[in-house]
Order: sequence, then C-alpha cells, then structure tokens
Amino acid sequence: MHWKRLFSPPAAQQLTPELRARIQASFDQAAADEEHFPSTIDPRIYHVKLIREHLGNLAGKRVLDIGCGKGRFLRVLREQEPAAEYWGLDLSAEMLRFVPPEIHTRRGSMTELPFEDAFFDAAYATESLEHAVAIGQAVAEMCRVVKPSGRIAIIDKNAAAWGRLQTPEWEKWFGRKELERLLARHCEQVSSRPISYWEDVAPDGLFLAWLAVR
Repeated sequence: MHWKRLFSPPAAQQLTPELRARIQASFDQAAADEEHFPSTIDPRIYHVKLIREHLGNLAGKRVLDIGCGKGRFLRVLREQEPAAEYWGLDLSAEMLRFVPPEIHTRRGSMTELPFEDAFFDAAYATESLEHAVAIGQAVAEMCRVVKPSGRIAIIDKNAAAWGRLQTPEWEKWFGRKELERLLARHCEQVSSRPISYWEDVAPDGLFLAWLAVR
C-alpha cells in the first residue's frame, strides 16, 4: 500500500468495488501491526469519556462500534458498562479476529451496514468514517440503524489540520459544519467541538467530535 504526505485534501473519490477491495486488503495487512493498530487503548483518554457521557446509561442497551478494528474501544466500554450488548462492525475480517468473543461482530462496509433499521440504541465511530469514501452514505447508514432518540457519536480528524499525518490516498478529514449538515438530515440534535486525547490538555486542532441525538 502506498502512503504519502499530502498538504491539501484529496479530490473526492467514488467507492468502487476495486477501491473497497484495496481498503479492505490494507486493513487486513495492518492487522498484523500491533504497534500502529493496537488491540487496546488507554481507558483514561478523553475519547472514551466523551463517548460514555454522550451515550449515557448503556445498561440493557445495544451499542454498535462502526469501524471497530480490533475492538479496542469496545473492550473498555464493556469493562465499564458490562450490562450492555456490544457489536463491532469492520470491513476487515483480520481485524475482527482480535475482538473478544463476548462482543458480537459483523464484517461489512460502513456504507451498507448489515443490520435492520433501528436495531441499535446507540452507535459511534472513532477515526473510521475517514475511510468510508462515500461519507454521506455512511452517515445515513449510521443513523438508519439507530433508534429514534438514540445517540450517535463520531470522533475524527479535522480538515483544517490536513497534512499533519501520513494518510492513504482515499482518506478524508472533515470540517465541523460538513458533518453537522450530514447528521442534521437524519437527527433531531447535532453539535460538534474540538477535543484532545486528554481531558486536561487543550485541543490542538487535530480531533473533532460530533454528537447527535436521532
């Protein structure tokens, strides 16, 4: 896979079967790289706290991690709120092999979620929407599978910070208003704000969080 540093956002692409296959192959290969694609995450990071706070009490609820990778966020949520039912969706079967067996998994695309309407009480996506290519379709699918009044959280990278990290050629970062508009097509409440990995560190412009109520 060819990785490169770019300093202006890439032109919009179409999610062709060929591109989807290349994205899947890249993450199948990356599954062997525990250093850069770890199975665990520090439970103290603000990403975790923000998701927990926004999703609310999860006891007895069904929760979906969209683009879950190896299930690192799911592990933490399950430890903190074991009375919920957790699901992880990822395009890569190799990534899903690392998800604990107590968590339900499904292989599939963010743009064609293999679940019925309103199947989940809550859903979130952490640094995964950037790989969807067909962003509007992926957001619509995320909203479709969440019940009315259910909660949705997206944490991803800020388009204004593009060029700070190496990216694959299909990756896309977002402006606050861009995703707010997409979520507002399907949700009653939408907000966004800059965030940091750590609660006591001021945001440096890299990460944004979008919080919605279906």
